Amino acid sequence: MSTPVMDTPVASLPLTFTAPMPGFEELHDFTLRSVEGATGLYALEAGSTPVRLFLADAAVFAPSYAPPVPAASLDALGLDEREAPQVLIVLNHAPGSTTVNLMAPIVLNRFTGRCTQLVLDGRDYPLRAELHSL
Repeated sequence: MSTPVMDTPVASLPLTFTAPMPGFEELHDFTLRSVEGATGLYALEAGSTPVRLFLADAAVFAPSYAPPVPAASLDALGLDEREAPQVLIVLNHAPGSTTVNLMAPIVLNRFTGRCTQLVLDGRDYPLRAELHSL
């Protein structure tokens, strides 16, 4: 089960990925911004190019989602096994439905801004899960 690390919204937090995000290898500087009036919803914006992804706090939108976070990833984030990262999932909106990517969550150390995108086994975690079914 996912739990939020902090209950206060992020107005603006610079993020540093421990490795480039798949598909965005050329982008390095990102900012995480709260979406006003939408608890647990964030915009991930690249600083050098007009790229924006919408992310949802798994603890708010998919409370039973508990992806495994490898010890090496926790170490790269500056967390130990007793400290839980914040788990964010990428939202994809299309007319008539909104899906979330459970195969590639972003795990975040909210205190340092260090994060990584995991790529999980697709058999257990779908690339496009209907948001309303979580």
